[in-house]
Amino acid sequence: MNRIARHSVTLLAFFALLAFCRADAFAHALDPAYLEVRAVGAEAYATFFKVPQIRGQPMALKASLPENCVPRSAERLEPRGRAFVANWIAHCPGGLVGGQLSVDGLVLTGTDVLARLQFLDGRSRTFRLTAESSPVDVVGPPTLWDVVRTYFTLGVEHILLGIDHLLFILALMLLVRGTLLLVKTVTAFTVAHSITLTAATLGYVQLPSQPVEAVIALSIVFVAGELARRDPAHPSLAERFPWLIAFTFGLLHGFGFASALADIGLPERDIPAALLTFNLGVEVGQLLFIVAVLAGKRALESVTRGIGPRSAVRPTARMTIVYAIGVISAYWSIERIAGFSV
Repeated sequence: MNRIARHSVTLLAFFALLAFCRADAFAHALDPAYLEVRAVGAEAYATFFKVPQIRGQPMALKASLPENCVPRSAERLEPRGRAFVANWIAHCPGGLVGGQLSVDGLVLTGTDVLARLQFLDGRSRTFRLTAESSPVDVVGPPTLWDVVRTYFTLGVEHILLGIDHLLFILALMLLVRGTLLLVKTVTAFTVAHSITLTAATLGYVQLPSQPVEAVIALSIVFVAGELARRDPAHPSLAERFPWLIAFTFGLLHGFGFASALADIGLPERDIPAALLTFNLGVEVGQLLFIVAVLAGKRALESVTRGIGPRSAVRPTARMTIVYAIGVISAYWSIERIAGFSV
């Protein structure tokens, strides 16, 4: 593969991923909405509904409680930060169990709603409303198995939908040479974000979410920069000790996981089980991503085997990925810093 061809491939992938980056700048508009219904009396329920905004307007979503509730839904949504929210008290004679929760507008908006129902005894149910699963029947307090299954699934979904976390893992995989060092690096990242996830979720330490998100994006920029200026003759600190970089930035990523878990909430009676299974779900999702990347790498090498010498094709593909990661993460950094500094 000659030099012009290599640059053409790089630029084509670069602009394709830049388009992806631009679309992801509106990622908050594609995030799931959030519905919380909390029992505050035998038949009274404090209801909170948060929906993402698109160009300064709330997404066209409407949450409705069972038919026996008055009022069933909020009259209007008010702007709050990067979202719109509504709060209201609903009186539901006979309670919610046996009725249905629904959200209109999921088909048109293409988004999901994370819903949490908290009972008077402190137990809660967390579930996801989609275009295919709305309305949902309201059932009684969950069992321990319900908690384990729900929070494990939420952990897997969170890491697999968290593009910034996945790009950081991908950057680490490109930085590391050797299977043993990769295992050490991934383990360091896991241990680090498990520490801060647990500490932040239990309330021992707190950081504001917007600066954390910005620093997470900057952590990806840092690793991409290390990859772009790699010199085999003079390995940097990050190349010699990638596990140290993974551990350091993993502490910050843990706060990002904790922020997502804070939105969901933890069941008061089963906090250890929910926290443990959410964390396990994150780890399983992370391992699935790593396996997928390794499998994709092997498949790509097989496909490109006839295109040209491996010594020419492999560095081109690698640098294309590195530059794409750097551009995307730099864009996120600027957007997120602008979001909380204005």
